[in-house]
Amino acid sequence: MLSRVRAAKAATRLHQSATDRKVRVKCLGRTRWSAVQIAAEIVAVLGLALVLLQCGGYPVSKIQHIVIVFQENRTPDNLFHGLPNADIANSGVNSQGQVIPLAPVSLDTPYDLGHSHESFVQMYNGGKMDGADKVAATCGTHCPPNPQFAYVNPSEVAPYFQMAEQYTFGDRMFQTQQGPSFPAHQFIISGTSAPTATSNLFAAENVTGAMAPVTQTFVRSGCMGPRGATVAFIDPSGRESQTGFTCFEHPTLIDLLDAQHLSWRYYTTNYSWQSVIWTGPNAIHHLRFGPDWANVIPSPTQVLTDIANGQLATVSWVIPTGQASDHSAVSDGSGPSWVASVVNAIGNSQYWSNTAILVTWDDWGGWYDHVAPPIYNSYEYGFRVPLIVISPYAKAHYVSHKMHDFGSILRFVEDTFGLGGLGYADARADDLADCFDFRQTPLKFQTISAPLDAQHFLEDKTPPADPDDD
Repeated sequence: MLSRVRAAKAATRLHQSATDRKVRVKCLGRTRWSAVQIAAEIVAVLGLALVLLQCGGYPVSKIQHIVIVFQENRTPDNLFHGLPNADIANSGVNSQGQVIPLAPVSLDTPYDLGHSHESFVQMYNGGKMDGADKVAATCGTHCPPNPQFAYVNPSEVAPYFQMAEQYTFGDRMFQTQQGPSFPAHQFIISGTSAPTATSNLFAAENVTGAMAPVTQTFVRSGCMGPRGATVAFIDPSGRESQTGFTCFEHPTLIDLLDAQHLSWRYYTTNYSWQSVIWTGPNAIHHLRFGPDWANVIPSPTQVLTDIANGQLATVSWVIPTGQASDHSAVSDGSGPSWVASVVNAIGNSQYWSNTAILVTWDDWGGWYDHVAPPIYNSYEYGFRVPLIVISPYAKAHYVSHKMHDFGSILRFVEDTFGLGGLGYADARADDLADCFDFRQTPLKFQTISAPLDAQHFLEDKTPPADPDDD
């Protein structure tokens, strides 16, 4: 499919060509068009127009900023219980064939669930989706019954519901990878977690091995980390047959932005060596050791300041602190307020009219979900995660049932700015076209109500919690 930029340029060239020829007819009095030629020109223009409309409509310049908010570890069944028109289950089936009702839990639940590749295989169970009870739960002294089969009380995530109901919610958004946060944060910047551009392996798990001293900074992680820090790689047969150092080298979306001289920033948490798990560029050699590293900002709240100061980049990745994440056993329950603070900052600024905000979650977190993912290879795709698309041109009150994945986010950025492609997950992904209508009257922003506002996060001096390290 033509990108929006290329299609727009092609339509403009064709229109100009037709106009030039009409001028020659009028002014020189000698060139004559036959009825067939005129009809052919009209059909060609209309054909390109149809392509554009299928891509979400005219004109691309309406989106000048894209903000990717990457939250943690939830499924639609777990986080959006009862969302109207969405495919959300109220119960699930375990490995014994028993129907287990989903039980309410708090967003800041004190226990954690396995979300490694092994946990994926257990829950997927060959597509039966009946193995969630086999996913390990880390509960301390007491585990509730069926801890994997749960949903968050909707009153605790009301800001998410407001966003999902006002704009577009995707109930067929899949994490591209079949594992946890470290590979997810590679996929969201490049469409792969491969160690090199030609490798057939994927980094499949979180980082393990020797720990660097805790320095409250991520300079000792990723490509700068201790040599004992490794990650398991999965091969085409599905075996985790190798391990390697957490420093990779291949093209990323950041490189495509750089090539077009488009600005970007990656706002991330700043805590100990484990920060590499949530800081994708930290594991890409040329990003970590080149000038691009200046755009990796070790302060999530800096995005609020940049918006207020009129310094929002063309593309931004926004990563939460542990407390403001939705990661069980780490979150303090402030995740919905954190995301609302970013959305409200943009919505009430000069940027609302030309910005698309894409909110998604990096993996399923071990929670039950009833929809089996399509399987592309030994590591793609994983389970459903929520997706919220927020923009003046997002379809209002709309639930997208079309398949999306993290590659769709990359493809949307690529097509919006005419970047070309990376050839990884983005190459086979859609571009979120069904989530937008660029012909509609732009939606007026309505502030998202939340218990905590932006000022709370700007003034909060609590040391950030360590990212997911399971």
